[in-house]
Amino acid sequence: MARIRIGEILIKQGLITESQLQEAINIQKDQKKSRIGEILIQVGMIKEEDFSIALGSQLSVPFASYMSGLLKPKSDQGLEKLVSYDFAKRNLVLPLSRNLHSLTCAIFDPLDFFVLDNLKILTGCDLNLVIATKTDLAKAIDEFYITGREAGSREGGTILDQALQKSFAEGELTGKVEEKGIVADSELSIDRLIAKAGEAPVVKLVDLVIRQAIDERASDIHIEPFKDRLEIRYRIDGVLYQIPPPAAHLHLPIISRIKILAKMDIAEKRLPQDGALSAKLEDRLVDMRVSTIPTVYGEKAVLRLLDKGNVKLDLVNLGYDTKQLEAIRKALDSSYGLFFVTGPTGSGKSTTLYSCLNEVFDPGLNVMTCEDPVEFKLDGINQVAMRADIGLTFASALRSFLRQDPDIIMVGEVRDLETAQICVRAALTGHLVLSSLHTNDAPSTIARLVDIGIPNYLLTPSLVMIVAQRLARKLCPKCKEPYEANGLVFGDYKIKSDLIYRSKGCDECNHTGYKGRLVLSEVMAINDEVRELIARSGSYNEIKDAARRNGMDTLFESGMKKVESGISSVDEILGVVTDN
Repeated sequence: MARIRIGEILIKQGLITESQLQEAINIQKDQKKSRIGEILIQVGMIKEEDFSIALGSQLSVPFASYMSGLLKPKSDQGLEKLVSYDFAKRNLVLPLSRNLHSLTCAIFDPLDFFVLDNLKILTGCDLNLVIATKTDLAKAIDEFYITGREAGSREGGTILDQALQKSFAEGELTGKVEEKGIVADSELSIDRLIAKAGEAPVVKLVDLVIRQAIDERASDIHIEPFKDRLEIRYRIDGVLYQIPPPAAHLHLPIISRIKILAKMDIAEKRLPQDGALSAKLEDRLVDMRVSTIPTVYGEKAVLRLLDKGNVKLDLVNLGYDTKQLEAIRKALDSSYGLFFVTGPTGSGKSTTLYSCLNEVFDPGLNVMTCEDPVEFKLDGINQVAMRADIGLTFASALRSFLRQDPDIIMVGEVRDLETAQICVRAALTGHLVLSSLHTNDAPSTIARLVDIGIPNYLLTPSLVMIVAQRLARKLCPKCKEPYEANGLVFGDYKIKSDLIYRSKGCDECNHTGYKGRLVLSEVMAINDEVRELIARSGSYNEIKDAARRNGMDTLFESGMKKVESGISSVDEILGVVTDN
């Protein structure tokens, strides 16, 4: 939609002349914060009510006045909690009534698309607008929120918007948003930073950002500074979504608050840092890994949320089909050998490894893990967190494990030759070793291990299973839309189902069309044919062909089977894996 200029509307309505508009524009250049409409009203070129009526007429938005009684919100719909007093007062927005997912609001400037977008996000409603004058709206807002504001202050607010809007109001009072920005704040002393990080608005804002992320099932929170703004994004089901940001001047206090909670050095801004913290939400405890890194506009922070209550460590729930589950369980029943889970960062390798541990755990076994860091604490399993700064590495921990009489060992990741050598040695001396590796697919894992420095003759007897995986979004079961496949073909693969599904979007899935994720996997059992190929340095294609003859589905085939089952969509699978 092309942006409509208010001045042009008023000229078209015959309420001002070209010369009056130019005069207002000249005034606006000196008063950079003022809008044309406000200037025209201030200098008496147009009456406030005439301005609102003209704008409403041009945009087909009804006009409502205070005297007409149309600016009296319904008192039994919880509107004061849906839209906070601070947001309403700052943006001159008044909720009047709600019907299912439709919200009727009075607004001073229906062309302020930024406010309208934020209002949609914060309320989750479609908007029906009426237009009112600034004076009438200010009076009606104060009248409606007289009791609602007091209740809101006692309850601490129910939506993140309260804290966000306060941050802008405070920024205007101090002049930091326009005049100083982020860079000037970097001159604050450490004592002042600590003091600001402990102020109630900052504490509340950080708490609400984390709480909303947990409520929306986010896996990560990104807090990113730029030249003139601060952005906050949530990663939900693998996709980053931006939320309305706080004022730019709060960048350093927010980062400092997070660093204090994560027991990091707030004085060090030049080097990356890692930390951890926990948040309790009702009866759930959510662990968080915190990482900061310096950028040209200040420190960026990423919080990785590990919500144990939202993750079921069970192989059945991850999305493996019956054939794959049988192969994995058969490999886990081995008394010794190497079991690898591979894939890029964020492909769910750790969750699969933990699920495997749950599968094999028995009180009669000594299970030990070395991890960096420990993401989930498992009862009955000896877990060791790596501390490279004091010399506790995967290799040193593994050497000690072998003197601890282990039955099953889990290594968070094989990163170097020494760790790989100890894993192979442990597998060859009667231990089941589970670990992860970064490779594109299961067959290429062989080449990667050889590249690290493990000779083929040691891989041949030690490997029992390689599982390569990716994560794909699941279609929202409430709104997924069926359509005819009509024999869709992708390379050598033809869709077998006549009816498949695509995303649509509804309130249940925040109009994304997807909710939750599942595993796409290549489960490559190491049989005699594959071992022979490894022993004689067979090529990637030879190993892949042998694995497929043994029943392995490629990542693409695994994804297309999810499409045929109505669990995911063609677009999602094609965005995650390619036909190879």
